[in-house]
Amino acid sequence: MTASSVRPVSEREARRVAEAAREQLWHKPSFAKELFLGRFRLDLIHPHPAPAPDDVRRGEKFLEKLREFCETGIDAARIEREAKIPDETIEGLKELGALGMKIDPKYGGAGLTQVYYNKALALVSSVSPAIGALLSAHQSIGVPQPLKLFGTQEQKDTFLPRCARTDISAFLLTEPDVGSDPARLATTAVPEGDGYILDGVKLWTTNGVVADLLVVMARVPASEGHKGGITAFIVETASEGVTVENRNAFMGLRGLENGVTRFHQVRVPATNRIGPEGAGLKIALTTLNTGRLSLPAMCAGSGKWCLKIAREWSAAREQWGKPIARHEAVGAKISFIAATTFALEAVIDLASQMADEDRNDIRIEAALAKLLGSEMAWLMADELVQIRGGRGFETAASLAARGERAVPAEQMLRDLRINRIFEGSTEIMHLLIAREAVDAHLSVAGDLIDPDKSLSDKGKAAAKAGGFYARWLPGLVTGPGQLPRAYAEFRPPRHRDLSPHLRYVERSSRKLARTTFYAMSRWQGRMETKQGFLGRIVDIGAELFAMSAACVRAEMLRTTGDHGAEAYQLADVFCRQARIRAEELFARLWTNTDELDRKVVSGVLAGSYTWLEEGVLDPSGDGPWIADATPGPPTKENVHRRV
Repeated sequence: MTASSVRPVSEREARRVAEAAREQLWHKPSFAKELFLGRFRLDLIHPHPAPAPDDVRRGEKFLEKLREFCETGIDAARIEREAKIPDETIEGLKELGALGMKIDPKYGGAGLTQVYYNKALALVSSVSPAIGALLSAHQSIGVPQPLKLFGTQEQKDTFLPRCARTDISAFLLTEPDVGSDPARLATTAVPEGDGYILDGVKLWTTNGVVADLLVVMARVPASEGHKGGITAFIVETASEGVTVENRNAFMGLRGLENGVTRFHQVRVPATNRIGPEGAGLKIALTTLNTGRLSLPAMCAGSGKWCLKIAREWSAAREQWGKPIARHEAVGAKISFIAATTFALEAVIDLASQMADEDRNDIRIEAALAKLLGSEMAWLMADELVQIRGGRGFETAASLAARGERAVPAEQMLRDLRINRIFEGSTEIMHLLIAREAVDAHLSVAGDLIDPDKSLSDKGKAAAKAGGFYARWLPGLVTGPGQLPRAYAEFRPPRHRDLSPHLRYVERSSRKLARTTFYAMSRWQGRMETKQGFLGRIVDIGAELFAMSAACVRAEMLRTTGDHGAEAYQLADVFCRQARIRAEELFARLWTNTDELDRKVVSGVLAGSYTWLEEGVLDPSGDGPWIADATPGPPTKENVHRRV
């Protein structure tokens, strides 16, 4: 089967597969879910949750060791130069216990909380983002996390000790012609005896080049005694028939151990199946609920580095008789970097602590953190390059060669770009979050717009929806956001007043919910096609969530006596910047070029504007747009290396 002949899947079937994979019920409260419904539940995040003292001691002790290793055991310039993480560096990480940061100590791990795991990733990524990606892929989405959530005790006893100290793991879902539409998954796992025979090709397997263990998503055909469906398996890379056919190279993260992995008649014992047949996508999505937090943690760390460089450089560099930081055009960029870094750290620490406490459902919060972190980190790095001017565009090696400080600003920009694609692109995150945000509406009124439902079902849905909206809509009219003295605890003496920002969040939350309801009433079943509208709805929610987290963190720092006044100032500036962005998004919900854009796209696809492409040459090489992924024996040398 070639890439171009991957089994066709209808839009309805693709939607059905995706819907079956998502968690259907909400067993715990969710701050972000309530925010999209117009209910500002500040009590769910304030006072800011705090870690247990034992967790802090264990986490700080590990961070101290990790910091020492980062300073002495990682040569970031060498990784960038050689486009490879040296074996001795990986061995050092193993000896340190960095492979087992999140694994329970009874299996040989460090047992760090999500909060300290994220702090560790931010620290190591500030030295080498490639190493951060290696550790994150191994623990956040590789073997340890799905086993922790869904593995049998036998699987945990077998694999977790290996993952904690010696074995690197990877997660394999994407295929050459299958990205965010898993209904078209082509890799198969055919039952045979007491196991399965695995065949297929996986693309962009982060850690795949050096991995010892793989989590592989494959389709089990339905048969007698087998439910079938997309299923998760643990596969030993050393198994006969596993070949890493290519080590991929990218514009950034040059040390990323990412490849193409082929499976040809690979026997996998049934004991290596994670969960039941057909549960693979649900396992993957559930794993990502907290696994996504690692990426924004590294983005927050990038913001810290950008702030440091911007501060030092803009104080040293003078133009027209004063440091460039004193020029408003540059100062505005520095203010944006400082305020946004504070907010990103607030978001990631809050979401991580909520994950550790396990009192709330954070699937939306984690997704918002990933969306906001990846977008904002890219903007901050771009602003840093602009502040540095020509030196920002020059490589660190070139700067050093002519006697200046080797500041890798352009590398930071290149390395951060992938985060807007990793673990769900910004566009996919918009759709994923939007689906969760309107879940309450679909759960009561979904049958009204489902073409497969009978008139009787639609009648029942109408009655159910009528009762829900009769209770819900009146609550969107007024709220604490209209009371001048609401949230007075965020107005302490000798500090900036944050209470107006929280009142704005409360009012905007209700406005967002009313707008969503109106759009659903207007477009009904066509709502899911309005991706521009849904993306703006989600982006508004992300700004409101970040504002809330920033204010709560500032108050927490004030009460603990840790830079409270400065934190209040940063939170105030961020909220003012975020309010401007949110208001622009609200305006663009109804004043935009979405309809005109669709017409232009139709013209482009029809070839109406090919004349506009004249006058240039295309330097691209020959070859198909999508590589052939026909199952079969390998045709290339195995480039896998065991560390």
